[in-house]
Amino acid sequence: MLEVKGLCKYFGGIKAVNNCSFTVERGSITALIGPNGAGKTTAFNCISRTATLTKGEVWLDGERVDQLRPHKITRKGLSRTFQISRNLADMTVLENVICQSGTGGWRDLLKPAMTTAEFDKAMGLLDFLGITRIAYEDGANLSYGQKKLMDLAALLMSDPKIILLDEPAGGVNPTLLEEIIGHIRRLNERGMTVLIVEHNMDLIMRLSHRIVVMAQGQVIAAGEPAAIRENPAVLEAYLGGVLEDAA
Repeated sequence: MLEVKGLCKYFGGIKAVNNCSFTVERGSITALIGPNGAGKTTAFNCISRTATLTKGEVWLDGERVDQLRPHKITRKGLSRTFQISRNLADMTVLENVICQSGTGGWRDLLKPAMTTAEFDKAMGLLDFLGITRIAYEDGANLSYGQKKLMDLAALLMSDPKIILLDEPAGGVNPTLLEEIIGHIRRLNERGMTVLIVEHNMDLIMRLSHRIVVMAQGQVIAAGEPAAIRENPAVLEAYLGGVLEDAA
């Protein structure tokens, strides 16, 4: 579904991502892990084109997309969340979700701001995530966890084929964490391909089919969770005993 080839992102003399290559299989949940500063989020930004690649290629479903603008990549079927919610604080949750609907160019000027189909679809997503009760709440009034769920609903409005989740469990309480894990599993069971960046190793080991490990801007290991957990380079080079504790 997704292939990253020789991805590089340099900031002056700093090589945030350096010759990074990995794949995400269709229908899988793949995790991208590594310590702070490993280049995970920068790689996400390059894949989704919210940052410009220095060099390299990104292929989505057999088509090269690294030269496209972000909204065109979304139309191709790739959507992502951010570590910090980018919701519009003065709009309701429902409005925040609906504004992520697919666009039809100038033809949209002839449509109402919120069509019946968009309303029904957005409410269905909020129901799927169990947050219809906050549909008319302003984005500014949400808790951190509620913003994470709203971002996930908004992500799904564009009917993506693959979703990139940047620390979806970061800062949420244990109860909500279990809800988020359940939502991701159900989406995957429905055929959604998932690439996830997350520091919570318990979540990663429970959820992922495959793990890609980055350090200092490069991929140093890739494989199934059991193999990564026992990989000496991963354990000894920079994760210490974190994976062993998660196991």
